[in-house]
Amino acid sequence: MNTQTLGRHGDLSRPRESDLAEPTLQEKVRAGAMGGLVGAVVIWIYEALVWVAAQHLMPLAGIPRNATGLVFGKAVQESLGAGAYVIGTGIHFVFAIAWGIAFAVVWPALRRRGIEATLAALFYAVIAWIVMHVAIALAGDNHPNYLDPVVIVGGFMSHIFFTVPLALIVKSRLAARRP
Repeated sequence: MNTQTLGRHGDLSRPRESDLAEPTLQEKVRAGAMGGLVGAVVIWIYEALVWVAAQHLMPLAGIPRNATGLVFGKAVQESLGAGAYVIGTGIHFVFAIAWGIAFAVVWPALRRRGIEATLAALFYAVIAWIVMHVAIALAGDNHPNYLDPVVIVGGFMSHIFFTVPLALIVKSRLAARRP
């Protein structure tokens, strides 16, 4: 969307922030949900390429059920059989949408401060990874060693592949507009 307008004196200028309409909560929820869904798919593509194909950490079929094991433990994951895929996919997408909506809610304030979406996404990836994995560590003891530098770097990398597309979609969908 073109956010440049002719100013009072006929010059091309950017509109003042006070002249722009704040996105509604419904617009933020829609943008965040869409960004979260796209980010959720992109992180799975990253995991397929890196964790499965390059590092051989798990089989491709292990990606959808991974969240079930992290949240409920490997024993529950195994006992659920095919249900672990459905539950893991649900956990993955519900949390991705929630993180997307949270970003969309804070994005207008970041935009007003002149913070670029991709920069915000890099920090958001780290915050999301830390919060989620602290919660997982508190929920049980059946998880990777979250103090292992390889796990930390791998986690940050995968979450960057989640948050960058998320942030760019939210930025695009909540682009500055006139009231």
